[in-house]
Amino acid sequence: MSEQERWETRFRAPGYAFGKEPNAFLKAQAPLLRGRGTALSVADGEGRNGVWLAEQGLDVVSIDFSEAAQAKAAALAKERGVAIELVHTDVHAWDYPPDAFDVVVEIFTQFSTPAERPRKWAGMRKALKPGGLLIVQGYTPKQLEYGTGGPSEIERLYTRAMLEQAFGDFRDLKFVEEELEMHEGAAHGGMSAVIGLTGRKP
Repeated sequence: MSEQERWETRFRAPGYAFGKEPNAFLKAQAPLLRGRGTALSVADGEGRNGVWLAEQGLDVVSIDFSEAAQAKAAALAKERGVAIELVHTDVHAWDYPPDAFDVVVEIFTQFSTPAERPRKWAGMRKALKPGGLLIVQGYTPKQLEYGTGGPSEIERLYTRAMLEQAFGDFRDLKFVEEELEMHEGAAHGGMSAVIGLTGRKP
């Protein structure tokens, strides 16, 4: 089964795998958002993060390779009374438009292989406007001890060194490494080891 088929099957199940509320780290960055402009939510799945960004007043493009997830994202946007643009695509192959977004968000998109990850991150960097805000959160290798979500392959997990290599030239770069209780639907629940990043494209 391909990665896309695996996620399609997962998202076809009833309910929202990661809940309807935004990721807590993303929500905590609300003071950094300007309440207007454009946002790209990468591998946005069932839309919880893209919809929240739209609720903050941003024009949101939500990309994902799962049609089942995007159907749920459309339903969630309608339920919340906001509009988001859904683009069905592989985040590793999408033609990221240059300097197009004020905000780019990547939350737990760790299905990327080590070979695919640089293409995704290069696309995200390309899509950000100069001065645009990048928000990333992912599991760290310590997450394998908890087993409460995320991939089981250590090479798909994020480290500070890895993120610094990709985005170390960004301005106002901040990292948050923590272990905390997560409650994001049935798929992310319990003690978790995560790293978050915020920064602005030079």
